[in-house]
Amino acid sequence: MPHAIEVTDLVKRYKNAKVNAVDGISFAVERGALFALLGPNGAGKTTTLSILTTTLTKTSGVVRVAGHDSDAEQAIVRAQIGVVFQHPSLDLNLTAEENVRFHSILYGLYRFRPSYGMMPGFYKKRIAELSGVLGIRDELFRPVKTFSGGMRRKLEIVRDLMHRPEILFLDEPTTGLDPVSRKNLWEYLTRVRKEEGTTIFLTTHYLEEAEHADRVCIINHGRIAALGRPQDIRQELTEEYLLLDAEDRAPLDDELKNLAIPFSVTDHGRLRVTLGKREAAAIIQAIRTPLSYLHIHSPTLEEAYLEMVGREEQK
Repeated sequence: MPHAIEVTDLVKRYKNAKVNAVDGISFAVERGALFALLGPNGAGKTTTLSILTTTLTKTSGVVRVAGHDSDAEQAIVRAQIGVVFQHPSLDLNLTAEENVRFHSILYGLYRFRPSYGMMPGFYKKRIAELSGVLGIRDELFRPVKTFSGGMRRKLEIVRDLMHRPEILFLDEPTTGLDPVSRKNLWEYLTRVRKEEGTTIFLTTHYLEEAEHADRVCIINHGRIAALGRPQDIRQELTEEYLLLDAEDRAPLDDELKNLAIPFSVTDHGRLRVTLGKREAAAIIQAIRTPLSYLHIHSPTLEEAYLEMVGREEQK
């Protein structure tokens, strides 16, 4: 089956700009995958997302979303996707339910009906399910202008899941959400991916959310700095290591040397062993000196991201 998203040599240069905002990037997203696009402010994330969601035209390259050209077949693409943008796009003078209803009507899911009571049962069931997941079911008939920022975020997510999109674009979706709502949202999205095969394209500043992605793309200065599985990016950009110590450190030093295990001494006097392709368990089992301290450092995606951004800024 074709990919959910295919991007080839994508370039975007804004008028009068001296450099490209997006500079020849290529990637593909498998159907049903969770794909995370990461990068610092100004890296090209928003520009890329805007092109993929047909709200911005590209300068050159090929972009296919849900099997369709993002420029030539915009209407078809828009019918296949849901988009939760970073900045709200709600009508504050309408109730929450009216925002959802009119959005659903514009998507062609239902013919126009002037009131909630006249809507079919499956609409009522769907909006009740989604609003319940995000904890705003009791607020559906309140004007949106009375909502907090977090509640408006939840409403946008409800609205953009109503038509069961093939691809869901989430731009910083959990910004402003409380921890419980964040947890409930991700549990629901996991279920949607499993049961409906929905592809999720995510941008986020919460790096722990990207840890669960199938693939991660890190861009900086409009170019791809890293692309792959989170664990591969962690291994490529950061080191996994052991920290060791013993009450009598001299025998430990000698033992590591005899085992031909390279090590260094940290500022705190502990011995650091970079693992590389070596297994931590094998090294620990080989050491006979009683240890007073043992720590296995496994880098996070956030550490890899910060390392990458730091390197790029030093160039």
